[in-house]
Amino acid sequence: MALLSCPRRHPSVHLLILSAYALFLASLLPILDGLELGGDGLYKEILRDETVLRLKELGKISDGEGYLERTFLSPASIRASGVIISWMKDAGLTTWVDQMGNIHGRFEPANSTKEALLIGSHMDTVIDAGMYDGSLGIICVISALKVLKVTGKLQRLTKPVEVIAFSDEEGVRFQTTFLGSAAVAGTLPESILQVSDKSGTTVQEVLKLNSFEATAAALGQVKYSPESVGSYVEVHMEQGPVLEALRYPLGVVKGIAGQTRLKVIVNGSQGHAGTVPMKLRRDPMVAAAELVLTLETLCKEPNKFLTYDKECGCFTEESLAGLVCTVGELLTWPSASNVIPGQVNFTVDIRSMDDKVRETIVTSFSRLVLQKCDDRLVDCAVEQKHAAAATPCDAELTSQLERATRSALLSMKAAPPGGRHTGGETPVLMSGAGHDAMAMAKLTKVGMLFVRCRDGVSHSPEESVQDDDVWAAGLALVNFIDQNAVAPASATAAES
Repeated sequence: MALLSCPRRHPSVHLLILSAYALFLASLLPILDGLELGGDGLYKEILRDETVLRLKELGKISDGEGYLERTFLSPASIRASGVIISWMKDAGLTTWVDQMGNIHGRFEPANSTKEALLIGSHMDTVIDAGMYDGSLGIICVISALKVLKVTGKLQRLTKPVEVIAFSDEEGVRFQTTFLGSAAVAGTLPESILQVSDKSGTTVQEVLKLNSFEATAAALGQVKYSPESVGSYVEVHMEQGPVLEALRYPLGVVKGIAGQTRLKVIVNGSQGHAGTVPMKLRRDPMVAAAELVLTLETLCKEPNKFLTYDKECGCFTEESLAGLVCTVGELLTWPSASNVIPGQVNFTVDIRSMDDKVRETIVTSFSRLVLQKCDDRLVDCAVEQKHAAAATPCDAELTSQLERATRSALLSMKAAPPGGRHTGGETPVLMSGAGHDAMAMAKLTKVGMLFVRCRDGVSHSPEESVQDDDVWAAGLALVNFIDQNAVAPASATAAES
């Protein structure tokens, strides 16, 4: 006796049943993948474990022996490009390299006419770098998109999502920052092709050596049209101590500080260290020392020097917050222990979110330089070498990133119950460092997410980000893309 009998059916009916069953199994695969990789929806294996491994792998690709150095289109940069492209493909992205060496990975939904969401950071490093600066923002978003792929959500994107690994942000090789992102934003001048590095090799020659066209027309091809881009988002290590002090893993960025760089030249009378009486000296070193201290006082206590707001007769406390001033380089001539210097030059770096504050500090310091140099009978000049306006982040993007962050941390139970940062709100920070978002702001609205780092250390092999903070950043990105670029499953089912 048969244990199970089935009525005879036409072969075509069997085929239909088998096809339907196969489709049913295929529909389960994303769910099964999701359960295997993190049924709790946290995807630790991808967003933390794999991401950290990839950060370490990329951190070993260097032009330096025993330290990390990867500059614009260097041999290590080319090797790193191949690795990043393989990771983008693993996440289901279509990849290409543009005429400035930027690496792109994009998912283009069928029949989508919406503006693209761009997410990226830079793949180049400073000399003797750490492994998180720039690379963290690239690998985190690749991992986030891989999660969307394995959960079946990549196919439900409502707009193009593109990852960009910019070829140069630090400006180490050609002393010109944002080569990659400025080219995409369309603000890189053609004259950049003739800028040379310390060896005398020009940008154009480096491009040609790596099989790029290296022409003005090719540079123009890199530019994106504003109509094709909806927004740009960047994840980056904080490079400062604020989040660590607040005991919070992530923070949203309200803006990137404007910056002015000055060169101060102090000329005095060069002489013998043993024969010129103290009262008869015109010593530019001592004058320079006083000027450095003057700058420190001006920036620590600006209210004592500045008046601007017509109503209160001063700058507001909010406008002065985040003002920082630095003397990072000081050179003397002839720089001998037994010679009173004849000339001293030093650099000044002034940054603030409020451009009016920054400009007023520059003016006030320049006036004080001339005044104090006159008092010391030395000659002084102040030269402006660089000026960039502050870049505010888009309020809507910032709010969306804040919601995505809060959701990620709550799901991870990582939000601190107390400590210095209370109320459960995501910290809102200013970035004192420049980022690719500054260049991309010329193209579209921008948003940034900061990740806590140990002791605020960056541009150093000692820079460090906790593995769980890497995980939190990846999960926040998954939430952000899900909330802003993924169609609900019900809507997709209705369309099919």
